[in-house]
Amino acid sequence: MNSLIDIKPDSDFSLHNIPFGVGIIPGSGPRICTRIGDKVVDLSIMANQGYFDRGIYEDSDFATSTLNNFISKGREAANAVRLSIQNCFLDSNYSQPEAEFFQQNILYDASEIQMLMPVQIGDYTDFYSSIEHATNVGIMFRDPANALLPNWKHIPVGYHGRASSIVVSGTEVYRPKGQTKPADLSLPIFGPTKQLDFELETAFIVGKENTLGESVTTDEAENNIFGMVLFNDLSARDIQSWEYVPLGPFLSKNFASVISPWIVMMDALEPFRCRGPVQEPEVLPYLKFSGRRNFDIKLEVLIKPENCDEVSVCKSNFKYIYWNMSQQLAHHTVNGCNMRVGDLCGSGTISGPEPGSYGSMLELTWKGTKPFIMPDGTERKFINDNDTIIMRGYAEKEGMRVGFGEALVHIMPAKL
Repeated sequence: MNSLIDIKPDSDFSLHNIPFGVGIIPGSGPRICTRIGDKVVDLSIMANQGYFDRGIYEDSDFATSTLNNFISKGREAANAVRLSIQNCFLDSNYSQPEAEFFQQNILYDASEIQMLMPVQIGDYTDFYSSIEHATNVGIMFRDPANALLPNWKHIPVGYHGRASSIVVSGTEVYRPKGQTKPADLSLPIFGPTKQLDFELETAFIVGKENTLGESVTTDEAENNIFGMVLFNDLSARDIQSWEYVPLGPFLSKNFASVISPWIVMMDALEPFRCRGPVQEPEVLPYLKFSGRRNFDIKLEVLIKPENCDEVSVCKSNFKYIYWNMSQQLAHHTVNGCNMRVGDLCGSGTISGPEPGSYGSMLELTWKGTKPFIMPDGTERKFINDNDTIIMRGYAEKEGMRVGFGEALVHIMPAKL
């Protein structure tokens, strides 16, 4: 697809993509937008000019601060908007007056636009779906011969997290405080975490509600998923190790998680389907599925120390996920749990089979025993104050590239 907008070959935002987000348009306020190359497109003006189906959308649907109402119209309707945008920006479909109108009224440099949280997240669930990650954690903290807990290969393990502290890329996050229990002390102490970590994840956004008491099958699940974002589920490992027995993580997780601002529709990711890991033993009937339900999405984490260049510390891939999104949603609702539009479900840390593909500092430095040496000469066992964590992800094949941009967070010293 060739566009009159200049799109670099390595851009995450090709015409194949057309993600959706919410940005503050200068002089107008929050508007639903998309991104093509280095340009942000104000979709409220396109709606006003009649480019989208007025039998489904009103102009005011695009002049809003969240995507929830837009998503609630249905994935098929949203994809029709996506295809209309693609058609509008093909260079063969431009007329000169139309091109001038677009340039003057709806196109902005991405650097001009402040991106907002794309959805109002009512509820948030985080899964634990990478067998490599679960195995690594089991080896470190339990019996290496029995790293996986007995239930792990039978259910997509997950927990309910805190939606209010999910923030959009670019947010500054303060180092959290809490109780820790150092091995050499008999009693716990209180203070800032010394083991702040990232977790390389993706997340899906629920696009269709199910009523209380209704289950979503694996066959139905993909129709209920609108799209995906990058997700950094920040973790305080020393707080987590003390508090997680018997109920699980609490203060170690609820202080902040970070998402990328652009929601990539599942329709845009369709060409990148692939098979996931073989699931053995055989899963229960409600978790069985057919077809290719994983996606070949390349993922990377970089750390940028203060006054220093960024350095890549991890390269992984979404295809390694053991429990796919259809199974996650089917399990989440099998008891009749009602999901709502805008709910977010995290994949859990995505680790690959090689040490360089491990999706957390906990694994990459093996509990701090193998620290990274950074370009400025400092070492990293975990994340330092004033570090910036950058996550990137994209899918690419046969000249098509569909990416997510960045999920970026800057770590501030703990508040006194």
